[in-house]
Amino acid sequence: MKGLLWSVALLLVLGLPAACRATPTQGVPNSPTPNVSLTPGATPPTPNVTPTAGQPNSLTPSATPTPGATPPTPGETRLPTPQQKGVIIIYHPAYLTVYSEEAAARPGRIEAILKELQGVPGFIFTKPEPAKVEDIRRVHTQQLIDRVKMNGDELYNIALLSAGGAVLASEVAMAGEVSMGIIRPPGHHASPDSYWGFCYFNNIAVAVAKLLDEKKIQSALIVDFDLHFGDGTVNIFKDDPRVTYFNVVAQEGDRTLLLQKLEAFLSQTKGYDILAVSAGFDAGKEDWGKIFEIQDYTTMGTLLKRAAERNSGGKRFAVLEGGYNHNVLGKNVKAFLDGFR
Repeated sequence: MKGLLWSVALLLVLGLPAACRATPTQGVPNSPTPNVSLTPGATPPTPNVTPTAGQPNSLTPSATPTPGATPPTPGETRLPTPQQKGVIIIYHPAYLTVYSEEAAARPGRIEAILKELQGVPGFIFTKPEPAKVEDIRRVHTQQLIDRVKMNGDELYNIALLSAGGAVLASEVAMAGEVSMGIIRPPGHHASPDSYWGFCYFNNIAVAVAKLLDEKKIQSALIVDFDLHFGDGTVNIFKDDPRVTYFNVVAQEGDRTLLLQKLEAFLSQTKGYDILAVSAGFDAGKEDWGKIFEIQDYTTMGTLLKRAAERNSGGKRFAVLEGGYNHNVLGKNVKAFLDGFR
């Protein structure tokens, strides 16, 4: 009898680890293509930001959710499930400032995005600092900076903060986390010495140029799915072989063909150290362009995520460009992030 009891005890001890191990399900929820492999390895640390638990600028959630737990309350931040990678959302309350009468600055626009993201598991908010003027000078002339200043302190300061949001998003990506800047003004129409189209400083160009100049990367791919071509981004990097730019809508075709062309381009393009996305949502079916369905943004996010995992060790970030129908803007942004993370 004593020998039998020892045998049972030994079986329990040996069997316990196997019983406790949980195998995560492959794939990303809401992704149009199942069985998307997760990035292997541990998550690198995020940049040094002091978190405030449960607040939008917190990088570290206050608690890890357990299966079957109650949904989060508004303003509560929780970790993503094992099937998802979290997204660091770069946001500052100053982005709510109505700094002009332009469509990009209208009240309710950023709020529409926050409504869809705040309190959702895996979206972790943190605040940026304004970009330094020396970082703006990496891609713009002093004459342009002076002209932006002439629009008044309020607009100038919010433009610096928007560029700073892109810079922080890129730094978070370099630390191994997926990030998106919910920022305004947008930036992809700002050239070295001119600006238009609601843009003042080229946010994504400032971020990428800073990484290049500081030797943190040797090359970058910028994908732009805004309705409008990012002429400013092209003008800044047209003579720089380290940066490749691709605009989805400029390829022409219906939504299905555009997605196919994006997939083909990403499969053929290799050898970059970071993937930066100019995320404009004005090509949406219910926005100015009347092209993409909501689920198409999830498809694009998934394609971009896979491309980054193949080429840049998963390093990727996005910044907000266009998108002007407040009724669907937040849904489109969340759909994109569901695929991108």
